[in-house]
Amino acid sequence: MKISKVGVIGAGQMGCGIAQVCAAAGYKVAIYDAAPDRTKAGIAGIDASLARRVKSSKLTEEARAATLSHITAASDFAQFSDCDLVIESATENEGVKRQIFEAVTPHLKSECIIGSNTSSISITRLAATTGRPERFMGIHFMNPVPVMELVELIRGIATDETVFKTIQAFALTLGKTIAISEDYPAFIVNRILLPMINEAIYTLYEGVGSVTAIDTAMKLGAHHPMGPLELADFIGLDTCLSVMQVLHDGLADSKYRPCPLLVKYVEAGWLGRKVKRGFYDYRGETPVPTR
Repeated sequence: MKISKVGVIGAGQMGCGIAQVCAAAGYKVAIYDAAPDRTKAGIAGIDASLARRVKSSKLTEEARAATLSHITAASDFAQFSDCDLVIESATENEGVKRQIFEAVTPHLKSECIIGSNTSSISITRLAATTGRPERFMGIHFMNPVPVMELVELIRGIATDETVFKTIQAFALTLGKTIAISEDYPAFIVNRILLPMINEAIYTLYEGVGSVTAIDTAMKLGAHHPMGPLELADFIGLDTCLSVMQVLHDGLADSKYRPCPLLVKYVEAGWLGRKVKRGFYDYRGETPVPTR
């Protein structure tokens, strides 16, 4: 099966990153977001990202121009009719994703493969929404997509083997390394990473250490490039909470119970870097802990 054109649903940080790496690998890309202004801003963000790579001599100006020439904005799902692969990268909310798949599937050609960038939700359950579960699978990129080397691939119970092999080959053409996960809550990376972050939040909640102490301890004591609370802000506290809820609901184990402090921050709208406030306040020149 040959992939020439990729549709991306969602023009947030992840969707734009996926669009960028696909376009850089030579694929035609159509990107859609429910908010047209966000699509326009997303493509501008890709341009800025590529420009920074040119400035740092990691990319030529010709390669930047070629990558941008492969990306177009889609105003509706009808413009995905000639796509060979469509990747959904909307918010980590099962209801939202199911609505997207129900809306986009009627516009796709019969041989089109549908992928989800979900970081935690059942691929089998999402696939059932499409009416073509054999042509559906999880394609979970890491954030930020242009920098991170890994892609998790997850088959649903009905995923066709040819579809799986096609997506394996596709991921390799993007310069990514593949990890294959079974379809269990949160897959591999977030099954391990998010409970660690949740435990760091419990450590803060119980007064064992401050934000600064916890992040410094893990950066210098475990040689992590980013402290767990700083990383939670980078991921988005709403996403962290969603993944923990999937783990808690799906595995019915109390060790995955989301920390009440994480719930409180999300309820307050303190979602991390994207809103300039989470476990750190990003509104000044230097991030300042909020607790």
